[in-house]
Amino acid sequence: MTTILKLFAWLLAAAVTLATLGPPRFRPHSDLGQNGEHAFAFVLVGLAFGLAYPRHRLSTAAITVVMIGALELLQLWAPGRHARFEDFVVDAVAACVGFVMAAAFDWMAMRQPNQSAS
Repeated sequence: MTTILKLFAWLLAAAVTLATLGPPRFRPHSDLGQNGEHAFAFVLVGLAFGLAYPRHRLSTAAITVVMIGALELLQLWAPGRHARFEDFVVDAVAACVGFVMAAAFDWMAMRQPNQSAS
């Protein structure tokens, strides 16, 4: 299961990178608006990496925030893209929310009574 979670997390990160740095026509659009789309994508990234790397969740979250900043800065050189501090804040906070959700899921799973003991 962990291998599948890791693969999913990295594929999701690759997709978000492509959507962030690729041509604007390849970026999905929804009714959520730009901030909503960013928040949704990065909550999923944080959740996926938080579940994939539970023993290293804090360091993975820190690396994720740094990489989000790097992605935002790389947009300075991507044609048709604009680096904005607001996008960085939305993306970083959303990813951290995803990591908190992963921690909450783990906490709830540990509190469940062991059903195989009966």
